[in-house]
Amino acid sequence: MRVSTADVAGLTFALRRALGGGPAVWPTAAEAPGFVTPAEAPAEVGDDIALVVETSGSTDAPKRVLLSAAALRASAEATAAALSGPGQWLLALPTHYIAGAQVLVRSIVAGTEPVVLDGDGFDPVAFAEASARLDRLRPRYTSLVPVQLARLVEAARTDPRVAEALHRFDRILLGGQAAAPSLIVAADALGARITRTYGSSETAGGCVYDGRALDGVRVRIADGVVELSGPMLADGYLDDPERTAAAFPTDADGTRWYRTGDRGALAHDGTLRITGRADDVIISGGVKVQLGEVERAIRKMPGFAEAVVVRMPDPEWGERAAVVAPRTDAAAASAALATLAAATDAAGLMPAARPVRLEVVDRMPLLASGKPDRRALEARVLGGGTA
Repeated sequence: MRVSTADVAGLTFALRRALGGGPAVWPTAAEAPGFVTPAEAPAEVGDDIALVVETSGSTDAPKRVLLSAAALRASAEATAAALSGPGQWLLALPTHYIAGAQVLVRSIVAGTEPVVLDGDGFDPVAFAEASARLDRLRPRYTSLVPVQLARLVEAARTDPRVAEALHRFDRILLGGQAAAPSLIVAADALGARITRTYGSSETAGGCVYDGRALDGVRVRIADGVVELSGPMLADGYLDDPERTAAAFPTDADGTRWYRTGDRGALAHDGTLRITGRADDVIISGGVKVQLGEVERAIRKMPGFAEAVVVRMPDPEWGERAAVVAPRTDAAAASAALATLAAATDAAGLMPAARPVRLEVVDRMPLLASGKPDRRALEARVLGGGTA
């Protein structure tokens, strides 16, 4: 059944039933709280499916991911084992996004009541007030995306209530997209205990924490692409067998894997490092350029920690890199583009990787998951509009 995310209590009740063998739940954003009529429910799913999550990928068309009760419980239990045991959670993310839904699942599995951050947008003061309602006798957790943490860090510089809130949590899970190293350093200086997570809806949320796989999770690199295996893998995509078969290959020994679409590498100690998307490669002047590498180089520059690098057509080179960044003094400087080109050179990238366009925006377009909307940004670069 489809359930409005506006009614967290109703959604939690429906999820509790689904984890116990009841009807599968599809959380959907809606104006009013309550259950959506059965006529609007999705197609029939297997009896073991507990949750349907619609992805909002930054490049691909949306997919409806099928997660079993066993997969959700395995994810929640592995998370508790990796942290300080079961605890109480602050819900600060939309529940139609897997990280938000997992806050509810982890709370159900732990037998605790989550504290819900109310309001339409993310407000650091409201976050601080909500965190003060957490039980001090239990481990306290929350899950955030980088843009939320950045707002908290900025607010904490002038508001001691926000600084205290960051320090209050036993662990803050940070996922959804790569975080700038400078953001992690700034949060650490405030006493925030950050764990960077890697995963997706297809893995019931984060399953690699700070580069290390959770209990029961296996990681391998196949043709340069990260693949994950474990008990928290999704069953596949609703009514999409072709996509399911492509994303979830099975080895000869029966092991199912999820092919993430991310490029990565494993260190000698098994630590995973993500290097970019497999589909973020452009051919510029006959040279392959990974936009993820360009983005990492750019984000090291002052004022560009939240910059996004996208592709743009070029009549001579074929494609070139373009940078979209929130408006700051550094980003607005007339020499910024030359500075960014120097940053890619300093990172050891080829001249073809130098950005040739800079778009400065007042507000970055975001998906519901908190990730930058790369399609919108590419359209903006092509349109040449101003913010």
